[in-house]
Amino acid sequence: MNNRQLADTFTLIADLLEIKGEIVYKTLAYRKASESLISLGRDANEYWKEGKLKDIPGVGQAIASKIDELLSTGKLEYLEKLEEEVPPGLAGWIPIPGMGPKKISLIWKELGITKLSDLEIAAKEGKLRNLPGMGEKSEKQIIAGIESLSRRSGRIPLGQAWPLAQELIAILKEVEGVTAVEPAGSFRRMRETVGDLDILVAAEDSAPVMEVFTTLPRVMRVHGKGEIKSSIEFSDGQRAQIWVHPPEKFGTALQYATGSKDHNVRLRELALDQGLSLSEHALTKTDGSGEITCATEGEVYAALGLPWIPPELREDRGEVQAAKDGNLPKLIEVKDIRADLQVHSTWSDGKLSMLEMAKAAAKRGIKVIAFTDHSVSLGVAGGLSMEEHKDQQAEIEVAQKELGDRIRILHATEVEIKADGSLDYPDEFLAGLDLVVASLHSSLRQPREKVTQRLLNAINNPHVDIIGHPTGRLIPEREGADLDMEAVLKAAAVSGVALEINAHPSRLDLEDRFARRAKEMGIPISINTDAHSEDHLDMLHFGVATARRAWLTAEDVINTWPTKKLLDWLKKRG
Repeated sequence: MNNRQLADTFTLIADLLEIKGEIVYKTLAYRKASESLISLGRDANEYWKEGKLKDIPGVGQAIASKIDELLSTGKLEYLEKLEEEVPPGLAGWIPIPGMGPKKISLIWKELGITKLSDLEIAAKEGKLRNLPGMGEKSEKQIIAGIESLSRRSGRIPLGQAWPLAQELIAILKEVEGVTAVEPAGSFRRMRETVGDLDILVAAEDSAPVMEVFTTLPRVMRVHGKGEIKSSIEFSDGQRAQIWVHPPEKFGTALQYATGSKDHNVRLRELALDQGLSLSEHALTKTDGSGEITCATEGEVYAALGLPWIPPELREDRGEVQAAKDGNLPKLIEVKDIRADLQVHSTWSDGKLSMLEMAKAAAKRGIKVIAFTDHSVSLGVAGGLSMEEHKDQQAEIEVAQKELGDRIRILHATEVEIKADGSLDYPDEFLAGLDLVVASLHSSLRQPREKVTQRLLNAINNPHVDIIGHPTGRLIPEREGADLDMEAVLKAAAVSGVALEINAHPSRLDLEDRFARRAKEMGIPISINTDAHSEDHLDMLHFGVATARRAWLTAEDVINTWPTKKLLDWLKKRG
């Protein structure tokens, strides 16, 4: 068993204990062990072989003995007994929005339902609404949640795949004889989720590359090892595969492996029109007179009469025709960003003071930072009262004096769009702030018409400057609100409010498809980190990647503007 399988076992135990009705502290040890195993830098099997399981954080004697039993026998008697008491399928209901252990236990014990399909039928037939604490609204949420669950895939969030990719690339670049290493597939196109991690290596001799790759630390299983391709699985369950190609053919191989499939089909059609056949190995002349090898992707596109097309655009959304016409946009880059307009501090749920965060941002080249600590009704995030904002303003003045012209600090807020559609602060208070971000955090499962109207209310408020993470989604565990996006975009185009691309990899919200539509409609876009700690400031590139997938240029994004232009825009907005 790998680390993820062990962790999943302890998570299952914790879930079943909660459904059974055990007091919470009994489940905490299992959840803590699960979290430790997921984040462990080594394979748990190594600790086991060395007799050092208790060296794993959060693992005491009881958990260690269970890990030993699992690794020795592949099963766990304690879990088997627990599954005799609590149907194990019930734990699969927990990811359904609104379905906590207590509600699951109630449905199971009162109605005897243990299958997800039966739960859906019962909800649709109105059999849940009379249970204590439930009603027609709860039934609708459960139905929507089950539908949401069915749409999930086994793909890995981009932010989870990123650190592993960087680690592998750095290691493979150091192998003797390697001249190039590049990620490929949906990862290189910076999609919000990726499948297995694909990496291409340029080298004349593949043997040293394959040896290093298949013997990396934390490799749990080698699924295949060959001269050209090898595939491995890590102890946390993530998979990676590499292809090694001669340097002179690396360009065609990288282009092919990057995809997308539809983009490649379009290129092959273009090649055939020119008497060429495009494969991962070369461009072959269809008259049999030879082949064209390409060491770089630029050579591949040039051979087809095209400029190089950035990977983020390769989704067959008109990029090939735009390249033929000379109309590819000059895509925004991280270096273009001058402002971060959604950042949190210790005034709400941030980890650092405003001065500390401002210094960290300035160190990264940011010229304007807006502290958008949460508003009062988001109590779970330590939202500020209007009185507390006065003290925050005083602290900003002190910090600004210390930092001088290194960075401009804006007194702002991330104001909650409440369930009834009103904003958390009155207009006269919002008018006195430098910047206002309005966001949805709660009641996301409201009917489309109602949740859309909530967002429209905020868009039409003259004191709101930016709509933060518009749908409120969290990847992969929570779908966004069911918004009428066309209505949202039309309203934003009229009001002139900016729509945010939230750079946190668990959000990446606004999605690229809607951000591109916003660009077409002339709606300003704001790319922000939503940073709650210093390391979050380094997630900016995820937001920029989403913007690039949306065909955005620096001119489309307000964070690239000079400070005076940005401040003038905010002033004109009210």
